[in-house]
Amino acid sequence: MTRLTLWLVIALVLAACLSVASGKIWVPLDAWTAADPRSIIIVELRLPRTLLALLVGGALGLSGAVMQGYLRNPLADPGLFGVSSGAAFGAVVSLYFGYAVQLWLLPAFALAGAGVTMALLALIAGRSGSLILFTLAGMILTSITGSLTALAISLAPTPFVTSQIVTWLMGALTDRSWDDVRVALPLIVVGAALLATTARSLDALTLGEQAARSVGVDPGRLQLVVIAGTALCVGAAVASAGIIGFVGLIVPHMVRPFAGNRPSAILLPSALGGAVLLTVADSLVRLAPTVSELRLGIAMSMLGGPFFLYLLIRMRRRLA
Repeated sequence: MTRLTLWLVIALVLAACLSVASGKIWVPLDAWTAADPRSIIIVELRLPRTLLALLVGGALGLSGAVMQGYLRNPLADPGLFGVSSGAAFGAVVSLYFGYAVQLWLLPAFALAGAGVTMALLALIAGRSGSLILFTLAGMILTSITGSLTALAISLAPTPFVTSQIVTWLMGALTDRSWDDVRVALPLIVVGAALLATTARSLDALTLGEQAARSVGVDPGRLQLVVIAGTALCVGAAVASAGIIGFVGLIVPHMVRPFAGNRPSAILLPSALGGAVLLTVADSLVRLAPTVSELRLGIAMSMLGGPFFLYLLIRMRRRLA
């Protein structure tokens, strides 16, 4: 275990403890036992929310690191694939028709949206493995699903449905339960396992496509693994927490100076860093002195927007 990984694991434990204890009502350590009636707050509210923050943050951080390595673009983010917006559109459809009253239907629709988007992405990009075609296909699908989501909002049958859709799209971990953890956990584990297998191929891609082919990398197969792994991770994250952006952009940049420039070296640190970032951010939105809880997706956008602008300015200075 490298020093960076060790520090991130320590930070992860501290962030999880902060998340479990913090909120409008602080729960001290001596109240975490079953004998204390306040322990029900921990078991039924704080623990599932904390675990979900760790899972979603880790999935988005790992997906962002893989995307940046695969596309060889430091500004790549999971939203570029269109999987996030496709999953969001699937969830919006379930809210629009009132299917979300059933516990498993909203996640099922969100995952179906991610799966359809993934299949279309693979179909459009084909087997060539072209990075340009792959990127353009993702941008097109993002535009289409985004416009369909806006159409659903504008045609919502009642103001209540409109409010439901808009609130959900903002992204949050409020009122999440163990059922949400059960939905997200297996999907994220499988998706993360697929993305972890790309480490060697991502390193080879740094030498160029032709050099990667010469050492046995199959671009078509790598593309399918990246699509499938990202779809599972991002689809599960969106299904359980709504749209939470910029984690996959911010975290790889934060860990890269300490882990090195090899794509494989930043995969695990990005997953751990994403889990830490989202868990701390979720704790802070709970502690913010606001009348109602600030939506986590909005908080991450407020953090990620300036960070993205900073990266663009720094890249412009390097090219100048």
